[in-house]
Amino acid sequence: MLTFVYNLKNTPTMKDPWRERWDDRYSKKEYAFGVEPNRFLKETLEQLNTGRILFPADGEGRNGVFATKLGWDVASFDISAEGRKKALRLAEANNVAIDYQVGELPTLQYRPEQFDAIALIYAHFPVEIRSGYHKLLSTYLRKGGIVILEAFGKNHLEYKRKNPEVGGPSDLENLFSLEELKSDFKGFDIIKAEEREIELDEGRYHNGKGYVVRFVARKT
Repeated sequence: MLTFVYNLKNTPTMKDPWRERWDDRYSKKEYAFGVEPNRFLKETLEQLNTGRILFPADGEGRNGVFATKLGWDVASFDISAEGRKKALRLAEANNVAIDYQVGELPTLQYRPEQFDAIALIYAHFPVEIRSGYHKLLSTYLRKGGIVILEAFGKNHLEYKRKNPEVGGPSDLENLFSLEELKSDFKGFDIIKAEEREIELDEGRYHNGKGYVVRFVARKT
């Protein structure tokens, strides 16, 4: 069970067990989700003009590094210091640089309207903080900016029961619905909102058929 504490702003924050879980996963030599970008992210970014982009929960950096290679000015963050180490190694191997911070979103001091895009790729923040994070992230996006999201949907549990190697949360509340996303990102024009079955092939932890939500919207 996850445990939460409150900071001075009365914002829930993640205690050490959650951080330790990801540090342990990212401390291994292999890249947990591979080094290639998420396919949906790749397809979406290739259709956009470059600018400043934020990658919350960027893990070992595969998506942030890819965006940098396209010409984006990338900022990434995660709670895992081990993830940052791997991300910086991957960036160096690709002859690029990313601005990667370790910490929880409310402490990182991003600025209002700082970014042209925000990419949430399997950023399954604990349900207690997820909606608040989404709303805070929205303030960091300029008017006309784009949010890009792919994550496991509510129907994913059946896929995971059949094939645990597909990964994803094991509890319903930490999975996504389009209704929740539309509520979190009010004031956005929806470009894409769909739920569908896909085939995942992302490193060790995302393999096989899964059920995802895909959401792309422009801030008005």
